[in-house]
Amino acid sequence: MKRFVFPRWANKTVPLVGVVLGAAPVYLICLIWYGASPKTTDVGYEPKQPVPYSHALHAGELGIDCRYCHNTVERAAHAAIPPTETCMNCHARVRTKSAKLEPIRTGFQTGAAVEWKKVHDLPDYVYFNHRAHVTRGVGCVTCHGRIDQMPEVYQFAPLSMGWCLDCHRHPEPNLRPPSEVTNMTWTARDPEADGAKLRQANHINPPTDCSTCHR
Repeated sequence: MKRFVFPRWANKTVPLVGVVLGAAPVYLICLIWYGASPKTTDVGYEPKQPVPYSHALHAGELGIDCRYCHNTVERAAHAAIPPTETCMNCHARVRTKSAKLEPIRTGFQTGAAVEWKKVHDLPDYVYFNHRAHVTRGVGCVTCHGRIDQMPEVYQFAPLSMGWCLDCHRHPEPNLRPPSEVTNMTWTARDPEADGAKLRQANHINPPTDCSTCHR
């Protein structure tokens, strides 16, 4: 029986296999890192809510200010989820028979909270203070996008550490007069120049050390 001999070109496959095997772990690490990053997993996140509340209708068409429902953004770290009593201020008289609002009416009668699903949910090891941003002129639209055009709220920005640090290092384009923080259509004539003036006038110097967000 004639002995099989590999052709000479087969010798070139040995270094090729070595390169592939050496690069495979790096490729897998990069793939997992990117696949699990906020830019991949969170942007566009749009959970189904127990009540089809439309920000496009309430904040957009009706012009209800964000602070009517989220009334702690200027005083506390968290933006409060409105209780059913806030909803019933209007809906005790408006669309009182709507089937879509049944969870609101039931919650109001029983005292049970409506189980809203959080859209912008930062990790437990991250500290974020709404008051610190809103009172210094960072508009709602900067982090949440055009809420007034969303029939259902979805996550607009990545909210990743890099994204936050970019703003802390260069906040000027995202600054506006504090009186305009909930105005979705407000725009600066010159974001850089106007932002620089606001930064200086309001003594804004965002920290970038780890303890700012990781406490």
